[in-house]
Amino acid sequence: MDKPTDAKVRIDKWLWAARFFKTRGLAKAAVEGGKVHIDGQKSKPSRLLDIGLTMTIRQGFDEKTVQVIALSEHRRGASEAQLLYCETEQSIEQRENRAAERKAFNNSTPQSDRPNKKQRRQIHRFLNN
Repeated sequence: MDKPTDAKVRIDKWLWAARFFKTRGLAKAAVEGGKVHIDGQKSKPSRLLDIGLTMTIRQGFDEKTVQVIALSEHRRGASEAQLLYCETEQSIEQRENRAAERKAFNNSTPQSDRPNKKQRRQIHRFLNN
């Protein structure tokens, strides 16, 4: 978008510009922590990106596999940021499946029997009267 096709951008800057991370420092920490792989390999935050590279990004429970379509050093609106990458169909399907599994697991676990704040107040009122 901002750069000619022969130019290159640091991975931490691109992750920040593509709005995967809120700050460039968080993007750098994720790359250093092994949460970002380029073509299946760990990298350094200073690595330069090329168009067409495949990147795996882990954020919390989600893992996205995206292909770099365009390069940018500048953070812009979300609609423009989505033009920098394309998430693979397989990645989208896996994320949706994992989200459904988590939701099903959370719904199947029993809820706490402890009274909430409102219920505790009602109990205290009943006992004190």
